[in-house]
Amino acid sequence: MPTAVQVSRTGGPEVLELADVEPGPPGAGELAVDVAAAGVNYIDTYQRQGIYPLDLPFVLGQEGAGTVTAVGDGVTAFAPGDRIAWQGVMGSYAQRAVVPAGSAVKVPDGVSDEIAAAVLLQGLTAHYLVRSTYEVQPGDDILVHAAAGGVGLLLVQLAKSRGARVLCTVSTDEKAELARGAGADHVLGYDDFAAATRDLTDGQGVAAVYDGVGKDTIDGSLASLKIRGTLALFGAASGPVPPLDPQRLNSGGSLYLTRPSLWHYLRTRDELEWRAGELFAAVQDGSLDVRIGGRYPLADARQAHEDLQGRRTTGKLLLLP
Repeated sequence: MPTAVQVSRTGGPEVLELADVEPGPPGAGELAVDVAAAGVNYIDTYQRQGIYPLDLPFVLGQEGAGTVTAVGDGVTAFAPGDRIAWQGVMGSYAQRAVVPAGSAVKVPDGVSDEIAAAVLLQGLTAHYLVRSTYEVQPGDDILVHAAAGGVGLLLVQLAKSRGARVLCTVSTDEKAELARGAGADHVLGYDDFAAATRDLTDGQGVAAVYDGVGKDTIDGSLASLKIRGTLALFGAASGPVPPLDPQRLNSGGSLYLTRPSLWHYLRTRDELEWRAGELFAAVQDGSLDVRIGGRYPLADARQAHEDLQGRRTTGKLLLLP
């Protein structure tokens, strides 16, 4: 029987257990898949802890890549043997999975299964942030937090490709080198980054801050914005942000604050294919480098979570069934 990483009780990384789990045959509109790689994301840790409650037990993991082995009734766009990637599908930390066809995209030649699993969810996040939440324009100054992380490295590259000057924050010298390698123009530490941002922009501030850190950075992020700037708060790696008085947005310069979610930027099949298609094309032509910072067998999912939450990682973490 195939194995999977199952959560029977919520808590710390120790609750992740390897178990025999048979996902069953694909139903109507579904695909059976042999999983080649599953992506590890911060939202997985929230679900494991019960911050985002799910019915127990459940198999963790929301994205992956692999090969279709069977298709359910009504599926015409995919066939056995197709290489696919998916996101937003629970149960991806597994040797086998059942994936809704509507959540899957074909992986083109020249893109490996590992890269497809590594780029899709975080890449789609970076894409909607710079193309839709705040559409980066040539000449913009922007600030990216946690720039050596999976989303951060992609954000830096996508923003640079659109002509921005990119300022970013990191926590170590090693991560600073990675951010510079991705194209960041100015790399800052977290101590008083708002003042440094103001200095680098002649006191004006940046057009947008992309903040996946949350509680520890929210005040500085708001203070880093120029008049009518946008704070896109897309994560909370340091913890949830406390309630915010809207008057702060006024006093800060008629600021915009948004808490976007990927699912709201994938409302249609066309939108999914557009975003995924641009990401895969950038990988194929070499303009987007996807850093895989760690590869773990399924049995070491606990270690992957400990490394991720301990801020010991860079780039994307993968489980390899």
